[in-house]
Amino acid sequence: VQLQASGGGLVQAGGSLRLSCAASGRTFSSSVMGWFRQAPGKEREFVAGISWSGGSSYQLDSVNGRFTISRDKNTVYLQMNSLNPEDTAVYYCAARLGSNLSHDWKRYDYWGQGTQVTVSS
Repeated sequence: VQLQASGGGLVQAGGSLRLSCAASGRTFSSSVMGWFRQAPGKEREFVAGISWSGGSSYQLDSVNGRFTISRDKNTVYLQMNSLNPEDTAVYYCAARLGSNLSHDWKRYDYWGQGTQVTVSS
C-alpha cells in the first residue's frame, strides 16, 4: 500500500480543513486506516481510525464531535471542524493490514508522508 496525504495548511481557530489520503495497492480495501498526528516535542498520537468496510470508526476523545474519518474506494478523509491551536501538528495517514482497529502507531504497516496543519489563535 502506498499512501499520499494532502490537505493541510494554515487556518484560524474555529476553522475547518479536510485531509485526504490517497491510497494505491491491492490490500487497501482490506486495511484498517488511521490518522495520527505529531506535534513538536510530543509523541505520535492516534486521532481516528476506520475499519476496512467503513462500518466502524473511532476518534480520540479530544476530537470527538469535531473530527470525522471516512473512506471510499481509494481515499481516506479526515474532516476537521472547530479547529483550535492544540490541533497544530503534522498529520499522518497509516494503513494496518488486517481487521482490528488500533490506537498504537507501531501496529500500522504503511505510512504517508505527513501534512502540516497549523491553527492560529
